Amino acid sequence: MKINYFVLQDMTASQIEELYRRAAVDFSDLMARVKPLIDYVRTRGDAAVSDLTKRFDGADMKPSAFRVPLDEMDQAVRDLPPDLRDAMEVSIANIRKFHERQSEPETWEMEIMPGIWAGEKVIPLAAVGLYIPRGKGSFPSMMMMAGVPARVAGVKKIVVVTPPDRSGKADKATIAAARMIGIDTVFAVGGVQAIAALAFGAETIPRVDKIVGPGSGYVLAAKQLLASVVDTGLPAGPSEAIVLADDSVDPLTAVVDLLIEAEHGPDSSAYLVTTDPDLARKALELIPRQLKSLPEERRSFCEAVLSSSGGVVLAPSRDAAVEFINGFAPEHLQVLTREPEEVLDQIKYAGEALLGPYTPGTLANYSIGPNAILPTSGFARTASALSVRDFTRRMSFSRVSAEGFQKLAPKTLMLARYEGFAAHAAALEHRLEKDWPPPKT
Repeated sequence: MKINYFVLQDMTASQIEELYRRAAVDFSDLMARVKPLIDYVRTRGDAAVSDLTKRFDGADMKPSAFRVPLDEMDQAVRDLPPDLRDAMEVSIANIRKFHERQSEPETWEMEIMPGIWAGEKVIPLAAVGLYIPRGKGSFPSMMMMAGVPARVAGVKKIVVVTPPDRSGKADKATIAAARMIGIDTVFAVGGVQAIAALAFGAETIPRVDKIVGPGSGYVLAAKQLLASVVDTGLPAGPSEAIVLADDSVDPLTAVVDLLIEAEHGPDSSAYLVTTDPDLARKALELIPRQLKSLPEERRSFCEAVLSSSGGVVLAPSRDAAVEFINGFAPEHLQVLTREPEEVLDQIKYAGEALLGPYTPGTLANYSIGPNAILPTSGFARTASALSVRDFTRRMSFSRVSAEGFQKLAPKTLMLARYEGFAAHAAALEHRLEKDWPPPKT
């Protein structure tokens, strides 16, 4: 098989920039396909959702079958193998503990200057939709990562949508995870029709204020088209990772970690970046051997990634390697170097940083505690991991005493007059009159 190998010092700036583009996705084409589906759901509601679910998921479902019954969710929990249930309970506890630390005081206030106070109220969102994908496997981990912070934030209405199988059933582990978290509103509906139903509301599926969770290119296109209708959260697309390694690491460790995100799908991105030519050479030899140990579907995904939007990158120095990483702004960054904390000091843009040989992406994706729903496609430059803060909003409040007004209003009046806002100025001028406020009658 072909494995991409790049030597940074032999590449032009435009060639390196090309690596930052990830797997090519034609969103203009996707949006053209998705828009009629969104309009269909907007105008026809449940009937459109039912029709599209049959068309795209092969499930012939009446609207009355969309919602997963509570007894089915309870049975899914009971049906979990004991070891799997224990593992999920540990993950939920760790995720909850981390996200509880993110919680902010309900209100805070400070005195800005004598007689002038301002603060904020932190308010949970009223209704949130969680999209839990299913296309390439079962993802109870995504249910935990999306559901726990929503619960910690205090969201009252949490609506989960997740694609059905051909018999119209949601993934058992996913609905079990929802129940274990304390979420009881789950719909076995996925794809564009689920996103549109959450955005507009349908007879069966309620409208929400925000939608979070990763999905296919079609789901991402639907979110972009609906961004003016509903808050569609952080951009979470195909998986991507960079493994940074030096000569202190065992080459096989670097290789097995490189494949973690690559096995998610052929549209993923995965690069091993190293300053050691020997490690690069050994990695290129070991990758084909390691791929043979994977199931056929996962192997095909990894082969597609490492021959397109992935491979091995040789950097002339650690500074050059870090510059490449910051330019790429990966979703996941694993640091396998002698002093990973020193590298962390240089990293500006990554969704998460996993430090040292005992912190593989596998642990982070499931069980450490920080959120694994992360910004992709370079949005780590401006966006952050999903958190409790994504499920709350902040409203500022202010109050000014008579003394504070007398000090601040004349200065503010100058600004209002300078900008030409006569009504703004009049509101201050009226209050600055000697006989204001008028006596109470």
